[in-house]
Amino acid sequence: MYRYAVAGAGLQGTAIAYDLGLHGNAKKILLIDADEDRALSSAKRVNDLIGKNIVSGVRLDVRETGMFIKLLQNQNIQTLICAMQYELNNLMTWVATKTKINMCDLGGSTEIVRVQHAYNKLARTNDITIVPDCGMGPGLNLSLAMYAMDAIDQPEELYIWDGGLPQNPEKPWNYNMTFNIRGLTNEYAGDAYFLRNGDIVNIPALSELETLSFPEAFGTLEAAVTSGGLSTAPWTLKGKLKRLENKTLRHPGHWAQMQTLRNLGMFRERPEKVGKINIAPRDLLHALLEPQIKKSNVHDICVIRTLCLGKNQSNQKTTSKVELIDRYDNKTGFTAMQKLTGWHASIVAILCTKGRLPRGVVAVETIPGSLIVCEMRKRGFKISETIELTK
Repeated sequence: MYRYAVAGAGLQGTAIAYDLGLHGNAKKILLIDADEDRALSSAKRVNDLIGKNIVSGVRLDVRETGMFIKLLQNQNIQTLICAMQYELNNLMTWVATKTKINMCDLGGSTEIVRVQHAYNKLARTNDITIVPDCGMGPGLNLSLAMYAMDAIDQPEELYIWDGGLPQNPEKPWNYNMTFNIRGLTNEYAGDAYFLRNGDIVNIPALSELETLSFPEAFGTLEAAVTSGGLSTAPWTLKGKLKRLENKTLRHPGHWAQMQTLRNLGMFRERPEKVGKINIAPRDLLHALLEPQIKKSNVHDICVIRTLCLGKNQSNQKTTSKVELIDRYDNKTGFTAMQKLTGWHASIVAILCTKGRLPRGVVAVETIPGSLIVCEMRKRGFKISETIELTK
């Protein structure tokens, strides 16, 4: 049996601990948070849901690295999952190499992930596996995309669309946030890295708007570029694909609202002088927007659609489509976003712990998509797949 630690007892950390408790052959799970009440209440919730008393809430600020490392070592933790803000992922990578335990996180910044990959040699030396970029996107979206790509003998183009949305959108925003607002605005503010004609290119966030149809789940949705959804995949797949891109799905009108805010400069992080005070526009945006789009009980729906174009062994044009749609779970109270994000991270953590992934820092897109799809289906997710010849 295994021992896990989850840093962050928020929405995603709770979902991760739940899946580890059910599927991770866990003897002990530490749910660590600087907020003691949150750590304890989340641990109790998970224990009640799984019918076991294996999750312990621990009050600790992980930035107190000496105490954090001592806790991990004293508890003989084998795998650490970081479910906190992306700025801490590099620190957690260092802690993993220091303690010689496996680690995975929820990504959030391609630049940070590329720094994490510099630990590859040390992680191999320490016989551990580190996997950044778990979650819904980047993470599961890439796992499904690689699964679709593997079905094509000669893949050429790979497209990914994904998003988490309210089942019953309310005006004016038609959107409910199901993760940290810092992560949301980070996706909307930067550039994305795509492959175009085989080359890595920068594409501005909120650009290249397109409309897609999802008749069974949403009807018409709008997709736009956001940053970070592919993370290191363009570098991994350069030389293997001519085109690679990922867009985020929202209800119609959302992207126009966000573009207006961006044009006003509300995504800027450099402080501006307003009267007698200095304030970063993005901090002000967070303070004003978060109460508008964050609700305590969100009944959401998430979708990931991947499409790979290429040729089969007979040189015929072929299309492989893989799609996953999931909804809020009334039984557990977990949102679709929690499940797709947290359970993907848990699956990867379990694979790390069981030694089923290579040692070193592993890009999530190099994990066999079939392995992730198999584990997702064990958890009841319905993943459709079609392959057809095209003209």
